[in-house]
Amino acid sequence: MTIHSTAIIDETAQIADNVTIGPFTVVGPQCVVGEGSVLSAHVVLESHVVLGKNGQVASGAVLGGAPQDLAYEGEEAFVTIGDNVVIREYVTINRATGQGKTTQVGNDCFIMAYSHLAHNCVLGDGVILANNAQLGGYVEVGDYAFLSGTTVFHQFVKIGRLAIVAGFSGTRQDIPPFAMCNGRPATVAGINKVGLRRKGYSSEDRTRLRRAFNLIWFSHENTSQGVDKVREELGTEDPLINELLAFIETSKRGIRRPDEAEKSANKEPVSLS
Repeated sequence: MTIHSTAIIDETAQIADNVTIGPFTVVGPQCVVGEGSVLSAHVVLESHVVLGKNGQVASGAVLGGAPQDLAYEGEEAFVTIGDNVVIREYVTINRATGQGKTTQVGNDCFIMAYSHLAHNCVLGDGVILANNAQLGGYVEVGDYAFLSGTTVFHQFVKIGRLAIVAGFSGTRQDIPPFAMCNGRPATVAGINKVGLRRKGYSSEDRTRLRRAFNLIWFSHENTSQGVDKVREELGTEDPLINELLAFIETSKRGIRRPDEAEKSANKEPVSLS
């Protein structure tokens, strides 16, 4: 264990073996730092943060700050971060709202500089947030999703597994699994073929998903009709197709269709005169 002499460690904090804590870093009350983790200089673990094994937290990151939520009344809540997570400079991750609730980051995530996770967010395993990705409260991100730089996600948005969202995109609606999305508002543009291939999904898997996307979002059918067509044509035995359809049918915020983006682009501009 290596703790710099200028670091401040609360007496209730639990520091595991082989931890490195840099100059002027603060580990506040009820925090836990897992074995092999490294906190660089000027890191703040404000309160009730559990950091797993082999974490890396870069300078200026603030984890466990109070939620920026008018509903918060000082209740005990948490930030829980899995193993092998990299958190870069000036990332902020807020505690949850609600007694005993947690803002949660899974294992093997990479959260790049200036990103923000608001209260009650949940990230799965292997999620990547590029620089300045901004997540509102209660956002859920599925395993291995990739959120590119300077992206913005409204509270309660759900992002499916292995989705990728292009830089400078923003959304108030859900992002389906396996999707490639782009724009502001973000719109389905196709499947995340590179991400699917990297995770070992076959050409046949990708072809079936592409066909499902075409039937649902790139045909003349509406979404519910497209879902029916997928079941009729592709059956109900494919777990990837079933995952996609289950996400669509349980979406509370809806999913923006490409034809909606076309209608918006063709609207007459509003006159300010």
